[in-house]
Amino acid sequence: MRRILGYGRTGITGSKSDIWLLGVCYQVAQDDDNANSSCSDPTQSEGFAAFVDDFTSRILITYRKGFLPIGDLKYTSDVNWGCMIRSSQMLVAQAFLIHKLGRLWRKSPHKPLDQSYIGILHLFGDSEDSPYSIHNLLQAGKAYGLAPGSWVGPYAMCRTWEILLRSKRDGTEYGELSNLMAIHVVSGDEDGERGGAPVLCIEDISQHIFELSRGQVDCTPILLLVPLVLGLDKINPRYLPLLSATFAFPQSLGLLGGRPGVSTYIVGVQDEKAFYLDPHEVQQVLNIKPDNVDIDTSSYHCNVVRHMPLDSVDPSLAIGYYCRDKNDFDDFCLRTSKLISQSNGAPLFTITKTRSSPKPASHPGNLQDNAESRDCDSIDRLPTGDSEDCAQEDDWQLL
Repeated sequence: MRRILGYGRTGITGSKSDIWLLGVCYQVAQDDDNANSSCSDPTQSEGFAAFVDDFTSRILITYRKGFLPIGDLKYTSDVNWGCMIRSSQMLVAQAFLIHKLGRLWRKSPHKPLDQSYIGILHLFGDSEDSPYSIHNLLQAGKAYGLAPGSWVGPYAMCRTWEILLRSKRDGTEYGELSNLMAIHVVSGDEDGERGGAPVLCIEDISQHIFELSRGQVDCTPILLLVPLVLGLDKINPRYLPLLSATFAFPQSLGLLGGRPGVSTYIVGVQDEKAFYLDPHEVQQVLNIKPDNVDIDTSSYHCNVVRHMPLDSVDPSLAIGYYCRDKNDFDDFCLRTSKLISQSNGAPLFTITKTRSSPKPASHPGNLQDNAESRDCDSIDRLPTGDSEDCAQEDDWQLL
């Protein structure tokens, strides 16, 4: 049975507003109320029931107990300390779902389980044999403070994934899934905790893609992680519309966010509400073999739709994006440039073509217009005519 917390006759708490779930729009209102709908694609306007079907198909990863011991203290459970790790596993698992099965994939109780889906779940199992297990994440993240029994923030978690994904590309039996997925952490400084608008440098991504794919840059998927600090005790209200807008990106993987010390995986928005998957339920460990399509995977999905006020999310968070190929990345850059132009000088992050072009971005707490600090290499300032000031090279091409 599916339960909806806060569900009213026309939607969540009675709202008629559209719901955006990881780049897909769902119209809650009846047809005669759709005049102000933000859903531009009528094929994505299937109503609240379709939203629930999509939500419950996302992979849920929670606290587990009974796994093989971790570390010298022999932890066999991550209860009360592993929620950030579990939230990040959900975000990356969503990237693999899109990568292998597509965004429109749904888990059906009436059809046999897809072996690729089982293989993805195995990647995130709770043993060293699973490439992206809590065991291997803790090992990869030692330099960033990851340790059994300790809690870390989004920046450290993003850097840990960067280390682990790059180290696991070769030598695993699941290279088909992970070998050609690049990862890039967009960060404005070395420790990632000082605030400021991070800069996504296309030249850096091109270099990494080129090295990974041996020159086949057109079809290499990339996972982008953007850790942010958007305020002190609370998110500065200036950023809330921008955060909501990111869920309309087709490349959206949602947010690592929650309340202080309580991490969740935020997957959608409606008005000022954020929908999330909660990792804080304690479940017995489940040993998933990659070829066992008969296993019960219900503990990896959530039938309760939860929401929280978006403005209650901790200001330290991370945004995830998945770009399947060059065209998808180009589309992401265009959407981001439009969002930057709507930010009134306080963007979530900026984009430049080359490492030498950007000037320091303003701190999120400083809301003065920083338009003059962006030079012509910034994506939102790229020329549309025959300007000689900025090169017109292919943004993905390594020069």
